[in-house]
Amino acid sequence: MVFTAPGGPEVLAPGSVALPVLRPDDVLIRVAYAGVNRPDCLQRAGAYPPPPGASPLLGLEVAGEVVAVGSEAPREMIGARVAALTPGGGYAEYCAAPWQHCLPVPENMALAEAAALPETLFTVWHNLFERGMARDGERVLVHGGTSGIGTMAIMLGKAFGLEMIATCGDEAKCDAARSIGADLAINYRTEDFVEAIRAHTGGKGVDIVLDMVSGDYVARNLKCLAEDGRHVTIAVLGGMEANLNMAVIMSRRLTLTGSTLRPRSNAFKSALADEIAANAWSLFTGGELAPVMDRVFPLADATAAHARMEAGQHIGKIVLEVSGG
Repeated sequence: MVFTAPGGPEVLAPGSVALPVLRPDDVLIRVAYAGVNRPDCLQRAGAYPPPPGASPLLGLEVAGEVVAVGSEAPREMIGARVAALTPGGGYAEYCAAPWQHCLPVPENMALAEAAALPETLFTVWHNLFERGMARDGERVLVHGGTSGIGTMAIMLGKAFGLEMIATCGDEAKCDAARSIGADLAINYRTEDFVEAIRAHTGGKGVDIVLDMVSGDYVARNLKCLAEDGRHVTIAVLGGMEANLNMAVIMSRRLTLTGSTLRPRSNAFKSALADEIAANAWSLFTGGELAPVMDRVFPLADATAAHARMEAGQHIGKIVLEVSGG
């Protein structure tokens, strides 16, 4: 799927491009399924250009079969089923990705589910456990609890002994968040999440906020944090600027951090993949955890997939079927 000019979901259309040229560390994946993520929508709208050297095509995660390898990639990967974090190019029949950014997909794991994992898993692992320094028994607030990131954060957090609190936009989504494992789900349209967290925690607050909103949410988030709390920003859907009381940050010893994943170096993403492979991937390949799947659209219906994401109708991951399998 391609687009010739930025715009709404309707600018997406089928097209043909040349096969990706493999770099030495790359593998060529025959794509079975590709995940849909918010950065795809931003790139399509002209607000998130691909980093230098990345494919201009959309798609940051895929699952499928390796059909060719670069000169420095392991030849034994040919024929392997993999899920891959990609620098772009996932909305296509074939996609190139560094072999170190691939995770093995066993036969008992559906490729549609495998394609729904890399972007959110890499993002949540790095921001919650590495930047956020989450530790067993801590409390976490995650906004957008039924988004792909939100559902992944709830599942992973519970698997690693965290108390998970989520905000959602309606009662049905709050029910969905609780069914995934959220200890508390707050309807932010009918309830002040700051007051709800204060009541739930007896005034102690949470240890980490995983924030996708930013803007005027930041000051409210800081009111939710316990002393020595960590505020981790991973998106700015509510605006890029925030007004902060630095004296409060100092006196409560708060940490504000954040990150973006796509522009990071291949070496960083390779190290992150190794960390995930060692600590979290078996939770999914072994069946203990599974991504929350919203809907699978044919690749040709990518317009509808983007419209659903932008309307906020989804619960969990939206995936595109390319060749299936």
